[in-house]
Formats: sequence, structure tokens, C-alpha cells
Amino acid sequence: MDKSKALNIVLEAIGEVYDDDEAKITNVEPATPLVGTNAALDSMGLVQLCLLLEDKASDSGFSFDWTSDAAMSKSRGMYRSVDALADEFYSQYSNKKP
Repeated sequence: MDKSKALNIVLEAIGEVYDDDEAKITNVEPATPLVGTNAALDSMGLVQLCLLLEDKASDSGFSFDWTSDAAMSKSRGMYRSVDALADEFYSQYSNKKP
């Protein structure tokens, strides 16, 4: 897996949360925020996204931790944008234990 693949996985998962609502999916870009004003998802949608990413991580042979204390930090948290979440997903994949 590379960073581009991780971004595609996150975008696909967001599409699953939106349940194929094409109008919403087409407005999601790497810089789209996942928390705060203008967030792509509501709180329930964010939880659904994280659970989907847990499943996708398991399929890829690693465990995705989306519950860390730093996760919700506005400045450095993985939910500040779609791209930041993809970076974290890729980082956890890259650091998986054999």
C-alpha cells in the first residue's frame, strides 16, 4: 500500500458512509475537514467511517487505532482533513507489526 492507495481507501469509505449519495461524494476532496464547521460528516458519520476503516485495515493485515488522545487535536489530529486521515491510515499500515 502507498499513500495514494490509503487516500483511495478513505475516500471509498466516505462514499460508503454517504451510501452512494453522489452529490455529497463529489464534494469530498483531500482537504475536506472531517471535524468542525464545514465537516464532511456528522459525528455519527465519523464513527461509521472509523469502523469501516477498522474493517479495511483488518483486511490489509493491521489494526487501525482511531481512538488516540491526539486524534481529536484540531491542529495535528487525524480528523482535521480527509488527507490527514489517509496519512494516519498509511502511517499505521507502514508501522504494523509483522
